Parts: sequence; structure tokens; C-alpha cells
Amino acid sequence: MCLDGHCEHNVDPLVPGTADGAGAADADASAARLGRRRVLAAGIAGAAAITLAPVSFAQAADADAAAGTSAGGTPPAGSQETRVVTGFLETGVADFVYLPVEIPRGVQRIDVSYAYDKPTVPSGVPANSCDIGIFDERGIELGGRGFRGWSGGFRTEFTISNSDATPGYLPGPVGRGTWNIVLGPYQVAPQGLNYKVRITLTYGAPGPAFKTNFPPQRAKGRGRDWYRGDCHLHTVYSDGKHLPVDVSDGARAAGLDFIVSTDHNTSSSHAVWGEYAGPDLLIMTGEEVTTRNGHWLALGLPAGDWIDWRYRSRDDAFARFSRQVHRAGGLVVPAHMYCAYIASQWKFGFDDADATEVWTGPWTYDDEHAVSTWDQKLGEAVRTGTRWLPAMGNSDAHSDPNVIGLPHNVVHADDLATDSVLAGIRAGHSWIAESSAVKLTFTASGNGKQAGIGEKLSVPADAPVDVRLDVEGVPGGTVRFVTDEGQMHQESLNAAGTGTVVWRTTASLAAYVRAEVRHPMADGTPGQGNTMGDALLFGPMAALTNPVFLVAKGRH
Repeated sequence: MCLDGHCEHNVDPLVPGTADGAGAADADASAARLGRRRVLAAGIAGAAAITLAPVSFAQAADADAAAGTSAGGTPPAGSQETRVVTGFLETGVADFVYLPVEIPRGVQRIDVSYAYDKPTVPSGVPANSCDIGIFDERGIELGGRGFRGWSGGFRTEFTISNSDATPGYLPGPVGRGTWNIVLGPYQVAPQGLNYKVRITLTYGAPGPAFKTNFPPQRAKGRGRDWYRGDCHLHTVYSDGKHLPVDVSDGARAAGLDFIVSTDHNTSSSHAVWGEYAGPDLLIMTGEEVTTRNGHWLALGLPAGDWIDWRYRSRDDAFARFSRQVHRAGGLVVPAHMYCAYIASQWKFGFDDADATEVWTGPWTYDDEHAVSTWDQKLGEAVRTGTRWLPAMGNSDAHSDPNVIGLPHNVVHADDLATDSVLAGIRAGHSWIAESSAVKLTFTASGNGKQAGIGEKLSVPADAPVDVRLDVEGVPGGTVRFVTDEGQMHQESLNAAGTGTVVWRTTASLAAYVRAEVRHPMADGTPGQGNTMGDALLFGPMAALTNPVFLVAKGRH
């Protein structure tokens, strides 16, 4: 049967060893002769899914001696067998389409390629876009052990063997059993989507096992200090064009002390980062978990750990996977919450988050909205006495001209080590900078005590509190002090971009104070926060701090 009649599917076997060109032509002709078969409907716990009729290679293992098999019924080493699957998906199809593939024993390598049509659509109407990945014989259970790779829509083909795999995929044995190729049709045009999947098995001994090179969890460091790092970066192991060496070189050039690898929906890059880490650069492993209702960063995962993404906010699965990250010692961080791309806007709430990304890449309108939302959450935390949510900023760099380290986080940590850096981020002992040229310190002092970024200053309600920002590296910039009332002070920096700004308040007037440093407006003016207008009130952000909280004695 078929789920809502939304899919049709047929399979064509090709003779072992057929060349791709001739085989593809034969497959097309055979597909035309075969009637389309409806899919088998099924699902997994999580997003809606359908399962197609299985593709079998079993006759290869059972072939007789006349067909050239070796002893034991396994085809000769190096021989190949191919199947081509074609089908059609209508608009409104499920999030994931599973194509079961029955893998016989004695397979050395699996090669998969796919294609789909891209008909012209009117402006404003989604065109066809379809991702791909694969799960092995251990199954497709949500959060299960069967994950073997994902490339989204970045690649049209991939290979897996015991010795190596295409970036995005995990090397390892091609074990006997039911594998599942996964299609992710996240946009389907009104005309529907015609697809073709080509599967080739190569028989033979498995070959030597792939050797992992995970990065160490500690670099040389400077003891307790401020460390700079970009926690949202992509490589060719998902949809980036940067090689790992490009990212590590870019991080060093940007003056960073640490980075986090966050390729989309795969842990495959973890195994190569050890080559590029060093005493001067801590490389942490992570993942950008790309769901249909927003993206989130799993930071500081144990090397090799993978987090599932196959759910929507209504599936009530996010809490389960955030707990998985927390049990492993990592952080959960919603990413680019107002990104306009399909499936990118954040819908899961913030109850399970450890921080939130409010600034992603070059400063734009969606970052303004993200900062406003974060600021509202600060007010809510003060009002309810609940945990507050620190802000982060990352580049989300994929390829040139994306700039690694624009922006990045400056974290106060006990050492340049994974657990120490994550602890600093979790505590909000951090601020965001557009580059290493920007430097600042931000404190609040009163009643003989001082507190820094992410800390609390407990003082009598009416005791004077001096809020101080020392900054350099933002020529002609504008300094803003923002409290739970809004902007309370604004001051311009000199042409060199250095200065000290001091403002006095009390804990009775301000529950928290945070600082922003902005570039001048396009016309060279500083901008004005306490005004209304059609344009942005300020120029692009140069630096943004987490707050200092002012607590009146006797209050919590």
C-alpha cells in the first residue's frame, strides 16, 4: 500500500559488472517496461516517514557456478551488481522516504548515486530539493546505532567500505542485512518529484579498517584566561567547501584558540580532526542538528557521537536528544533562530538549551531580531528567578567568502580544554567579537565589590553601581548599555576606536546590564537607540556582552 497515494516506485536489476552508461540506458528502458509498484507504508518514531518496497541483491549470493560464482556461493572478488530504482513523490510527501536494500554477504563496498528532476516553478513556490543518506543493517530506529552517513543535498553520490568512505559517511564493514537509503524531500514542486537511485555492490574481502584520528581534548593554553573560539563551522564533510585544513588554517589566521566542528547531521569529520589540532588550537567535536523546525548545535560531543535530526517540534523528541547531549557533557545551542531559509527558523523553545546563537556571520536583520528575543528571555529569567540563557555568536562559515571567526566567542575558562571552555560558555562568562582586533572588559562595581560578565553583583538596592566598559578596535563606534528597561546609556568612541565608558545605576533600577559596541551607521552617524524609524537604529554589531546581573540584597 501507499501512504496517501503519494509515492510510486519500481526497481530494475542490472547484470553484474555492467558499465554505468550502458547500464543506465538499459535501466531506463526496463523501467519503462515495468509497471510502477506502490510503496509499503511505514514509519519511525519521529517525523513522518514512508518505506518503499525492498531492493534485493540476494540472487547474486545464490548464483550458481555457471554464472561465475566462487566457492561458498559468493560472487568473485571485484565483481559488481547494480540495481536502479525510479519513482515519483507528490507534494506533501512525508519528511523521509526509506528505500530498504537487502545486502548479501561478501560485499566489500556499496556505491550509491541519485538524481531527481527540477521542473520550473513560479516565483515564490518551492522547487524540488531532496537530501540523501543511509542507515546500515542495525536499523533506522530514531537515535539508533544504524546511522552510516548523510550528505543532504550537497552530493549526488557516495561510497562506503571498511577502509574509507565519502565525506559525510562512516567507513566500516558493509554487513549483511537490510540497509536503508534515506531520501529527504524537504521541498517538492507542485509537479511532483521524479527520482532515480542507483545502487552498486562490489564483492570481495572487506579490506583494512579505517584508522580514526580524533582531536585531543586539551591544548597548551594559558591557564585561567579569556579564549577566543568559533563554535559553528562546516567542511566538505557536510555542505561546506572548506577542507578541514582550510578551517584550521583559517582559525589560526583569525587569532582563535579553539573551534567546534559542526557539520550537518553527521559525525564523520570527527575522525580526521586530530591531524589539524595542536598546542595552539583546541578542536572540539560537535554537530549541527538540522531538523525540519530549526537547527541546533550539539557542542562538545564525544568524538564519534551522532545526534539524530529526524523529527519536528510536534514530535516531542527534542528533549530526548538534548538529554543525550547533556549526558555526554555537551551543550545544546539553537542556531540562527530567525534564518529565512526553509526549515531553519527555531520552533523548539529554549527550556532544554544551554545558550542561544544570537549573531551568525555578518550582521543582518535576523541577528537584530535574535538579540531582541534573547533580551526578552533575560527579562523573563529575572522575573521568574529561573536560569538565564547566555548568548553566543559564530560564523557558520561554509566556504569563501564566509569569514571564519566572524563573529566568535571570547570565553573565560580555567584552561584551553573542552570541559573548561564548555563550562565557561554554559555559565555565560563570555562575550562576542567580530574579530580578534576587538578587545573589551566589562564590569560592574558597587559597595566594595565587583562582578564581571555572566556574574552577579549583590548590593543594597540603592547603593550606587558603576558599570564600566573598556574597549578598543572599533573606530568611531557606539557603545550602548542595555538593561531590563532598554537602552540606558550611549556614548561614541574616538576615531581610533578606543575608550572607557562609565555609567552609574542601582540594583533597584537595573536587574541586569549588558553592553553592545556598534559600528557607525552607513552615513557615518552613531545611530540612536531611543528613537523610532524605518531603518536600523544602529550600524553593524562589533561586540556584544552577556549581562552582569545586579541583585538587591535580600532578593534572589
